This record gives sequence, structure tokens and C-alpha cells, in this order.
Amino acid sequence: MTGIVDWAASRARMIIAFIALSLAAGGYAYVGLPKEGAPDIDIPALFVSVPFPGISAADAETLLVRPMETELGDLDGLKTMTATASEGYAGVALEFEFGWDKTKTMADVRDAMSAAEGSFPAGADQYSINEINFSEFPIMIVNITGAVPERTLVQVAKSMQDRIEALDSVLEASLTGQRDEMLEVIIDPLRLEAYNVTAAELIGVVTNNNLLIAAGEVDSAQGAFAVKIPSSFSDPRDVYNLPVKTQGDRVVTLGDLSLINLTFEDRKSTARFNGETTVALQVVKRRGFNIIDTAAVVREVVEAERASWPEDMRAAITVGISNDQSTGVASMVSQLEGSVLTAIALVMIVVLASLGTRAALLVGFAIPTSFLLCFALLAMLDITISNIVMFGLILAVGMLVDGAIVVVEYADKRIEEGTGPMHAYVEAAKRMFWPVVSSTATTLCAFLPMLFWPGVAGQFMGMLPVTLIFVLTASLVVALVYLPVMGGVTGRMSRSFGSSSDWLKARLPWIVRALLVPPSMMLIFVGAMLTLNPAYLTGQAVQTSGLMASLPGMALFLLGGILTSITLGAASIERKARRIRAGYRRSPFGWVIHLIAGNPIMPIVVIGAIGVFVVTTFTYFGKHSNGVEFFTATEPEQSIIYVQARGNLSLPEKDALVAQVEEVALNTTGVQSIFAFAGAGGLNTNTGGASGPKDAIGQLQIEMVPWDDRPALARQLGIDLAILDGNAVIDRLQEQLDQIPGIQTQIVTLSMGPGASKPVHLRLKSDSWEDLLAATATARDYVQSLPGMTLVDDTRPLPGIDWQIDVDVQAAGRYGADVATVGGMVQLVTRGLLLDTMRVDSSDEEIEIRVRLPEQDRVLSTLDSLRVRTPDGLVPLSNFITRTPVAKLGEINRIDGQRYFDVLADVAPGLVRITDKASGEARVMPEAQADADPVIVAGVDDGTLIRVPVNANERIALITEWLGTNPLPASVSWQWTGDQADQAESGAFLASAFAGALMLMFIILLAQFNSFYNSVLVLLAVILSTAGVLIGMLVMDQTFSIIMTGTGIVALAGIVVNNNIVLIDTYQEYSKYMPRTEAITRTAEDRIRPVLLTTITTMAGLAPMMFGLSLDFINGGYSIDSPTALWWKQLATAVVFGLGIATVLTLVFTPSMLALRVWITTYARWLAQLLARMSFGRGSRAAQDWALAREARRIKAPEFIWTEPEDAAPQPAAPVAVNLPLRAAE
Repeated sequence: MTGIVDWAASRARMIIAFIALSLAAGGYAYVGLPKEGAPDIDIPALFVSVPFPGISAADAETLLVRPMETELGDLDGLKTMTATASEGYAGVALEFEFGWDKTKTMADVRDAMSAAEGSFPAGADQYSINEINFSEFPIMIVNITGAVPERTLVQVAKSMQDRIEALDSVLEASLTGQRDEMLEVIIDPLRLEAYNVTAAELIGVVTNNNLLIAAGEVDSAQGAFAVKIPSSFSDPRDVYNLPVKTQGDRVVTLGDLSLINLTFEDRKSTARFNGETTVALQVVKRRGFNIIDTAAVVREVVEAERASWPEDMRAAITVGISNDQSTGVASMVSQLEGSVLTAIALVMIVVLASLGTRAALLVGFAIPTSFLLCFALLAMLDITISNIVMFGLILAVGMLVDGAIVVVEYADKRIEEGTGPMHAYVEAAKRMFWPVVSSTATTLCAFLPMLFWPGVAGQFMGMLPVTLIFVLTASLVVALVYLPVMGGVTGRMSRSFGSSSDWLKARLPWIVRALLVPPSMMLIFVGAMLTLNPAYLTGQAVQTSGLMASLPGMALFLLGGILTSITLGAASIERKARRIRAGYRRSPFGWVIHLIAGNPIMPIVVIGAIGVFVVTTFTYFGKHSNGVEFFTATEPEQSIIYVQARGNLSLPEKDALVAQVEEVALNTTGVQSIFAFAGAGGLNTNTGGASGPKDAIGQLQIEMVPWDDRPALARQLGIDLAILDGNAVIDRLQEQLDQIPGIQTQIVTLSMGPGASKPVHLRLKSDSWEDLLAATATARDYVQSLPGMTLVDDTRPLPGIDWQIDVDVQAAGRYGADVATVGGMVQLVTRGLLLDTMRVDSSDEEIEIRVRLPEQDRVLSTLDSLRVRTPDGLVPLSNFITRTPVAKLGEINRIDGQRYFDVLADVAPGLVRITDKASGEARVMPEAQADADPVIVAGVDDGTLIRVPVNANERIALITEWLGTNPLPASVSWQWTGDQADQAESGAFLASAFAGALMLMFIILLAQFNSFYNSVLVLLAVILSTAGVLIGMLVMDQTFSIIMTGTGIVALAGIVVNNNIVLIDTYQEYSKYMPRTEAITRTAEDRIRPVLLTTITTMAGLAPMMFGLSLDFINGGYSIDSPTALWWKQLATAVVFGLGIATVLTLVFTPSMLALRVWITTYARWLAQLLARMSFGRGSRAAQDWALAREARRIKAPEFIWTEPEDAAPQPAAPVAVNLPLRAAE
């Protein structure tokens, strides 16, 4: 395998050309790849819905849901089936196992629904199957407001909708806030009675005259002619002129009996934007298109459409854009690009300080090259760039240079010993080939199991292991193929630079040479800035774009690098060596390791001390941690306010209550825009699968001031920046909303990750309706009684009344009436009797023709005066119907064939539970109060009190303990769902992935070392890193996140073992030439530099993210604790602390473990030799070997010292050949 290094070195020109092609392809791929905020999550779920106008929830359950459950329950791969039966509707949500075959599953669902459809009653509409896809949430909202008629707003919105949907990158632009058109036929019951017209006759007249008749064609000798009978309605006049009755020559038309209006359907909801009536377009982009480019194109189309309006229309109608996700994505990409560049800069500084300019440039060459190769691979697989991919690059910055550092460090050592550059780098790549391959393979092993992460969390985090695998694989190619060639070529160039440096030394004084260094380094900085931002110096847009615009910056960067190398070499100061030492001299760290490895007691002491440290860390963390959470909580930028009220409220009453909340929100500092909806409706936003409370009469979807715009707004308003914090805005808003009488409000922040709904989500299931109601009430009361629980809610039916019309069939039969006749008359009072549908020019879809009573007659008391025509004449409906108020049952929920209710709640932040260990008494209090109470602090320290953070996991454990006492009826079962189910699934997977990664690494290590002891010793570093992670959580005061911290621990498993691999590989090499205890000391002393260097580079790359720092290299400035940075703090903290502490411990723990084995085997050998000496005497071979070894240890290494005349002062930067001490292993 090492032959590939020789092959690449012998074809240097081809490799250089391939490097150039790789860089060009990667740069082109990065520019062309779509940029996304969150990754595109493919949810294996389908939703089947069956509309049935007028059906009750109970009938929908019996007649629609149960047949669907019977047919759909046998589908392959079905994980969960949840059904909903409500008034006029039935739906079934199907969740499948990840890895499903979507096409086959859709076909199977259609077949099952076709079978179930045969059991549906007449009147059910055609079913629909919808895919649940997170990528189909709107990326922006186009708002159209103005004091113009509703029809004008809708027409303007539809015209703009057509232009937006014509864009290739736009999937749809759906309208919200508008009403569908209808042809309203308002009749007077007295006129119907006077003309002796029934509802059935009206329906017959309309349907028989609104037909599409295929009349055919006439084929004769004169020719063939198509025959047309225009008979479908296209204008309201067609309905107006329909004949209903004839009497002699007089024809009674529908217009004579009624008032016909082309109008809108009854308003079921109201919609306002920032207090004004609005019609909005929700723009959804197509999958695979760049969200930033799509938003820009949509803005251009909107401006072009608005520019085409007349002047008076532009003055009357306002068009605005809100909820623009592209701004957040652009900010995220900018911040993460800044974080990547910051990490690269810090890594370069560390390498520059440790290895020098040329070595630093070579190591720095590995970073962009690996990144661009990764982008090329991502483009080949059609993977978009999301925040997960960008953070994967940040995480990889420190890791991908490990191989390059090891190769460069070894090659520089060989060059200093006199080996030629090309030969030195080829030798270094071949010598370190297997250690680098092994360390990279073990790192990849940590991420390979994460490719199989199930659930939404796995879909969300899935691109992280993919990115890291691509980057680390690319870094392996760079370190072992590209780097030897580049090192050899640049080594030859450095000799030319050295000649230039010598030329400057001979002609310029040292102070002048030193002053030339800062301008040269400034050229590098300016060149890098011009490469990233071609308008960096001028501040004006450049004419060209892409690669051509960056060429001047690249040329300046290259020139700066050359000049910096020359000037640094000219300004360097070197002193002549006065002394050459023969033999080997230990460093201070070497003496420490020699002290540990040189006697049999110290290894045991060190190992024991580290063991106690690890156990203490785990124990202390268990007592003083901040608890466990599923996903990182970040500052919200969008939220939904649910307005709750109970009772049979009318739409105007609901709208008035919502308007009060809207007024408060509009006057709250930090709120940028508000969509207010009363009644049904709302924006199609990503709530993580959560639905609003049952008693919500409306909602407000608020958008806070974007994080990037807050500093400017704070300066403009003269307020503290903290006032604009998203959480602070919500707290102030909730405080003001609590003062509004008659309503309750819930503020729910929109999901920014894989979390769903409220964290406490208890599901109760039963076949007994009464037991289920009682159990839900009991569970809600208990949850509400717990301190710290907020926003407690359940899904039981709301209290309310419905009016039930009972028809006495026998009495109706005596009059010659039936239920259908009664139903038609009742519909005249409610939403109207559907006659037929028609198409008009003003609508793209069919509109309904409905006949109903005048508005003042559409009340229940009208039923008492309505009369129905029978063979016996006009008979009042009251003769055979009765009205009865009944309890309202609006919705029935079922899962896996059983009815269920949910109890949901959130947990207030900043609380702790203090438990007396002796009595078991517990109390909940604010964390600040507990920390300020000296009695509590002392009790926690001495163990008499237990301090536990109050969070969702702690409350769930308490509720689970209560459920274990069987407080619910026996027929009721329970389960945790929502975040808790996802957390359990992700936690179990990460534990399995951790074990699988260790197993894969063990196999690789066993193949490399062929030693069980060495392989296990390498993996022990994982335990040390886990202890470091826990310390990081304590020091940074962070909560342990199942997703982020768990991912960090798994990632560390592949990172920390690299140090042990390098140490043990070097030890095995040295032990061939010297005593094993001396080999341990030499190994630790020689490898501490690359071990610390690789560790510090990884830590330096993630340190800014750990502190939430991001530098903007393009526009200048910096940001701290941005929403993007908050996502990754816990993962970065885990890696930084875990790697740092594990490295420090490894440098003494691994030598101690190696020495322990040496001393054990030594004592065993001594015992065997002692037995041999006792058996064979002083003349035995063993005795003679002992004597020879004792004499050899007494020989001292020679030392040569000379002096020079006093006037021979050291000259700055004089080239001196330094003879380094010779080491046995070299």
C-alpha cells in the first residue's frame, strides 16, 4: 500500500495538475450547491383524509375510520397508525419505519383505501393521500394589504400567485386569508309555498340544466360536423333564468323566487397582518433549489408585478414580505463560514508557532483542499449545504490536519538531518502511512454507526457523519498523496527562498529586514480578504463574479506568502552552538515519565490516581449536573400565541378577543411582524408536529426582530440590547397577556430542531370512553399540581353544546315526509342547500351554487315556522321534529385501534428540587434562591440534601413513579410519546452506536498491533474523554443534551484514540532498539509534540464555537452567542474538554500502563532467572547476562566542550549547521 506514495512522487506534475482540478471542482461545487437552514428531513409518513360534509364525529369513527383501520393496519413496515374522526371529516396518519420504499408504500395505501372505500356510506368525498415533508413549509410570506374591496385583494393576489408559481424554483404559492367564491341563491320560504316549489325541485332544475353533454357529430355526404350543446353554467345569469315552474304561458324562473348573488362563502376566519386585513401568499420552494437564490428571485418578481400596477393601485395596496427564511439561512451560512475561517486561522496560528512558516503553509494547504474535495463529493451525491454540514466542517478542521501534522513534523526532522525535501516527505509518508491510516480509520469508525441513526433526530443529524466521513477521507488522500508531492516541490522552492533570504542578509541590516516582515504578512491577510470578498478594499461591487473576481486576491495571497517566507528567513536570529553533546539528554517531561516508568510502584500509583479521578468525576457530575435534555434550547425568533376561550363563541366574538391580544403584541418592543387569525386558519409553519390546544379560538404568529438586526435597532431606540432577546420578548409579552380578562394564552416557540411539541407528553389509551375521560382528568390534575409545570393541556372534548334534530319517522311518514326532506329544509337554515357547481371566469376552480334563507332567518327558531310540502299540503316541521341540546363531541382520536387522549405540559426553567435524604421530603425552588441559601449549599456538600435540576426528564420520572402506583382505571394504558419517545430512541441508538464504534475500532487496532493488551489500552482513552466531557458540562454550566453531547461523546471515541495509536506505534518501534522502559520514556518525550499539536489544533478549531464566537472576515465584526452558535455549544464543549483532558491524562496513563506490563513481565522473568541461577549457579547464562547488563549501565556518555574568543559575538541569522543529538530510534 505504501507504494502509492512512491508512485505519486514519481509523477509529481500529474499530481499537481490533479490538485488544481480538485480545487477547481470543489470551488465550483460549493458555489453551485444549494444552501439550506435545516437539513431536508424525509419523514416516512402519509396522511389519508376522507371529507364527508355534515357527518358527526361518532359516525365518522364508525363509518369511515374503522374500515380504514381494518384495511390499512396490515401494511408492511407500518410503525404507528393514528386516526382522527371529527365533524365532516375523517383522517388516518400512517408512520412507517425509516428506510421505506415510498413508491411501493403509496401503491399499497391506494389499494387498501380502494378496498375500504367500498364500505363508506354514500356522500363521502374522494379520499386523498398526502406526504408529510418538512421541505414543503413556506420559505417566505408575501403579504397583500390595503383599504380596497376583498375581491380586488384576491384578484391581485392570484395574479401575483401565477407569476411566482411560474418560477422553476417555486413549488407553490398558496393563498391564505381569502374566501372561496360561491353563487348564493337567497329564497323566501313564503314564495316557495306560494309557487308550490320544493327543495328537491330546485335541485332537479339546476342539475338537469347544468350538464356537459357530448352530442357527438353528424357525418353526411356534405361533410362531418361536430354538434355542440352548450349547457353548463358559466355566468350567474344562466342560473337566474332557469325555469322552475310553468303556468300557461307564464314561466317562473329561479330569479323570480330568489335573490342571486355572486359572493364569497361565509367567513370562517379572519386574517390580519400587522393590524390590517390581508391576503397572503405562502411561497414553498422546490426541493434541491437554493433558498437564498429562490427568495431573491421571488422578491424580483414581486417588485416587477407591483411596478406593472397603475399608480393609484400602488398607492392603495401595500405589498410586504415577512417570515423570510432566506435571511436566516444567509446569516447562518455567513456565521458558520466565519466560524470555519476562524477555526482555520487558529489552527494555522498553532501550527505556525510550532512548526514554522513552510510547515504551517503545508498543513494549511490540507484544510481547504480537504474541504473542496468534500464539496465535490457532496455535489456528486446531490447533498445540499445545511447548518449540519457546515458544523461538520468546523468539527473536522482540527481533525483533518492530524495526518498532515504527523507527516510534516517527521519530514521536517528528516530534512534537518540532511535528507532532501522530496525524499524526506516520501519517507515520512511511508513511515507514517499505517499510523495515519489507522488513526483515520478509527475516527471514521466512530461516525460510521451514526449513518444508521433512526427517527427524525437521525434524519436531522444524518449529514454530520456523512460530512465528516467525506472530509476525513479527503484528508487521508491529501496527507499521504498530495502532501508528499507538495512538500517536495515547496522544499525545493524554499531553497530558492533561502538564497533570497541570504541575499537580504548580506545587504541589509537586521532592523530593516525585521521591518519587512509585517508588510509581507499584511499582503497575505489582504489577499485572503480579497479572495473571500473582492470588494474588500473598494467597498463597491466588482464587475466580474466567481473565480475571475477572486483571482487578484489569490495572486496577492500567493505573493504575500512568498515574500513572508523570504523576509522571515532573512530576519531570523540564530546563535552558534557552543557545545555538542554526544548521547541523549532528557527533557523535563522525559524525567517525569522516566520517574513513572523507572520503578514498579509509580505506574500503579498513577493508574490508581487517574481511576479515582474518573470515578470522582462521574459521581460529582451525578450530584451537581444540570440534568438531561433532548435537544439544545436556542433563542426563538418566531413563535405562536394561541388565544384560548371556551363556549360557543361566534366569529365576531372570537375576532374581538384575538384583536386584544394583537394590540398588545403590536406594542411590544422586539416584535417585527404579526399574523393574526381568528377562528380556523393559520400559516403553514413548522411546529415540530405539534397542534394547538383544543380550546384555541385563534392564533397570532409573531416574528421577532432578526438577531443580526437587533444591535442597529437597539442603538436607534436607545435601549439595552438584552431587551430584544427573544426569550425576554416572550416573557414581557406573556406578562402583559396574563392581564387580559376572559381568555388564556399559550406562547409556543417554533421548533428549530428535531424536538416536537411540549416535552411532557403523556398518552392514555382505552376502549372505555368513560374510563378514559376519568383517567385523563386524574392525570391532568396530578401534572398540574406538580411545581414547575406550565402550559398544562389535554385533548379531551371541550365542554359545549350541539343541537340535535330528532325526526319522528312514524309521524313524518303519516304526513308523507321523510328524513331527506327534513334535512333539506334544515340545510336552508344552516350553510345552505347545495344545488350544484359551476365555473366562472373570476375563479380557477368550480364554485358552489347554494340556496338558503335570508340572513335574518338563519336561526334555529326559524325551524318552528318552516313548513314542508306533503301530499296532505303544507305541514310545519315542528309536527315531527324536536330540537335537543346535547354535549358537544367535536373530535375522536384513535391510535392502533383504541381511543386516546394526551396530557401535555411544559416545564418552567430555572428551578431545582431539594430533597432531604433522611426524610425524603422534597421542595422546588428557584435555582438562584437555592444557590444563595447557605444551609442548602452546606447540605448538598455534605450529602444530607440532594439537589436535582427541575426539567422535563426529572418531572417525567416523577410522573412515571406516580403512574406506577396504579392511580388510573385498569382498562387504561399509558405511554410516553413526543420528545420523550424520540429521546429514548436516540439515547438507545447512541449507546448502541458507541458500542459498535468501539467494536470496530478494536478490530482495526487488533489488526495493527496484534496485541489484545495494546488494543484495549488504546480504547481506555474513551473513558478518560467521557470524564472530560462531564467536567466540561460542569465548568461551562451546561445541560447534558442527548443529541448534541451524546454525539460529542461518540465523536470523541474516534478522536482520542489517535494519541494512543501514535504513542503505542512509536513505542513498538523504539522497543526494537532499546530497553522497554527507556522506549516508554523516549516515546512519550518524542511524541508529546505531535500529540499536543494535533490536540491543540482540534481544540483551537472548536474553541470559538464553544464560547459562541464567530468572526465575520468578509464584512468585518464579530458575533457572540448567535442562534446558530448556541446550537453547537454543547457538542463543541464536549469535544474540547473531552479531548483536552483525555490527552493530558493519556500522556501519563498510557506510559504507566505500558510500564506496568513491562514490570510485570520483568518480575516474572527475574523470577524465572532466579530459579535458573539457583538451579545452575553463577556460571549459568542468566547470571552472566545480569553481570553484563550491570556493567553496561555504568558507562557514561562522552561530552565535547570548546570556547571561542570574546569578540566573536553572535551574528543575527547567521546560518549554522546544528548537529542534533543522535537517538537510537533514528
